[in-house]
Amino acid sequence: MKNYETVIGLEVHVELATKTKIFCGCSTAFGAAPNTHTCPVCTGQPGALPVLNRQVVEYAVAVGLATNCEITRYSKFDRKNYFYPDNPQNYQISQLYLPICRNGYVEIETPEGAKRVRIHEIHMEEDAGKLIHDEWEDVSLVDYNRSGVPLIEIVSEPDMRTAQEVIAYLETLRQTIQYLGASDCKLNEGSMRADVNLSVREVGSTAFGTRTEMKNLNSFKAISHAIEGERARQIELLELGRRVVQETRRWDDNKETSHAMRSKEDAQDYRYFPEPDLAPLVVSQAWIQQIRSRQPELRPQKLLRYKREYDIPEYDARILTESKHMADLFEAAAGISGKPKKVSNWLMVETMRLLKEREMDPEEISFSPGHLAELIDLADAGIISGPVAKEVFEAVFDRDVSPAAYVEEQGLRTVNDEGALRACVEQVLEENPQSVADYRGGKAKALGFLVGQTMKALKGKADPGLVNRLLKEFLS
Repeated sequence: MKNYETVIGLEVHVELATKTKIFCGCSTAFGAAPNTHTCPVCTGQPGALPVLNRQVVEYAVAVGLATNCEITRYSKFDRKNYFYPDNPQNYQISQLYLPICRNGYVEIETPEGAKRVRIHEIHMEEDAGKLIHDEWEDVSLVDYNRSGVPLIEIVSEPDMRTAQEVIAYLETLRQTIQYLGASDCKLNEGSMRADVNLSVREVGSTAFGTRTEMKNLNSFKAISHAIEGERARQIELLELGRRVVQETRRWDDNKETSHAMRSKEDAQDYRYFPEPDLAPLVVSQAWIQQIRSRQPELRPQKLLRYKREYDIPEYDARILTESKHMADLFEAAAGISGKPKKVSNWLMVETMRLLKEREMDPEEISFSPGHLAELIDLADAGIISGPVAKEVFEAVFDRDVSPAAYVEEQGLRTVNDEGALRACVEQVLEENPQSVADYRGGKAKALGFLVGQTMKALKGKADPGLVNRLLKEFLS
């Protein structure tokens, strides 16, 4: 069997975080009842005219600047004509000839080191509606709430070679766009979706193979599986002496296979022509500079600053900065408490554990940095023990309660009454004569068991160090 190389380019669609649609004043809020966020413009009624949303342009330019693109000072919109039930106008307003951003790149980390993935263009367009296929009733329903939601489409060059590089590229884009506040990039809600263009060729060849396109993949798992599955399918065809057909395919993640949807269209199939209802867009240098001046600190710069300002391992810094929300929480709590390493420990250990248990994303964290700082101070002051601090943190994580108030309400203060501790220690020793004998016989591990039993009897509300000292005192 010959050695093959995979060649991959992506078209990434990102719904922008504007409150209203790209060409009308309808809400873009996700999850509303079907067809409640609509008007004559976004449902394609005769005579309704589009008006460009300024915020869409600003978000597009911001993403372009963050991905090292050239900003097109004079751009235009075009009509992409096609007929489908979720497209009420029978055309989509997009940008073909003069997109808003061109010739950019992002850098990704690969096992071989840093790699630059080039961006061919970023263009603005409107989203289509959504078809819901009801197999039980054997009907298809259409929801136009999404029709007219603003999109940017980020088109890469075919620079990626593996599924791992694709995921690294998508994660870099998602982090960058989330840091900008241009989109929440929630794949499960469709606000970030990717079309994968893939071909294979013999290793060493410079000619591209015939590519296929897999549409609207909306999870990293599906994207990775689709790439591996399509790569294997194309290699199998070539090994059998058959040719790969240029076409659009749909990946079925449940069946782990893809099937053909339609033969691949070219630009002429859409009969593009300039959008007559929108004037050309002129982006002045002053406007670009204004947007540039508002750009936030992005992840690469934040990582460098964390190394300078905070005494935390690089691994921790990388995890904390994967999510802007987590990074903001860390910085705020560290600023309040003055204890960045301890804030990092709580976020890296207990917060990540609870996120995993509750199947949540870091963006869903709702507790305040002030309450995390307050909890750290209570533990450092010895007001609560380590085990109790973890219990209190769960309440903070779930309900954002005040740790100090919760400790008082639940009676969780550390027991510092030495008389009460001595009485408890004596009782534990009486109830565990074998462990006492083991310790006195040279088995040091028995002491740990006795400490645990004492802490259990005191419901974790004791200083483990003091308990340890008292036990040794009694045992000696």
